[in-house]
Amino acid sequence: MIEIECGSGNVFADIGAADPEEMLVKAQLAAKVAEIIEARKLKQAEAAELVGLTQPKLSGVLRGKLRGVSEAKLLDCLRRLGRDVQIVVGPARRQAEPGRLEVVMAR
Repeated sequence: MIEIECGSGNVFADIGAADPEEMLVKAQLAAKVAEIIEARKLKQAEAAELVGLTQPKLSGVLRGKLRGVSEAKLLDCLRRLGRDVQIVVGPARRQAEPGRLEVVMAR
């Protein structure tokens, strides 16, 4: 019999990766970049020029190689692809624990 374990919702945390919240955010942003490029039927070279990355760097991002690519750069890629990007800082929490970091995509 195979044992199944429920994940936390963040695969990077589940596998013990360093900075799991940051990695999840980057993965979500990169997935949106890939989705837009695919929907616009852009070739990688065209998309790379549009977003300000080299073609090899964009290729890596589209394959999930996100080390060395900042969240700010991924947000800039989305902006250059014609998407509005908003950063919202929520109200203070009652407890002294850190706040959450999450990506919310508009429909």
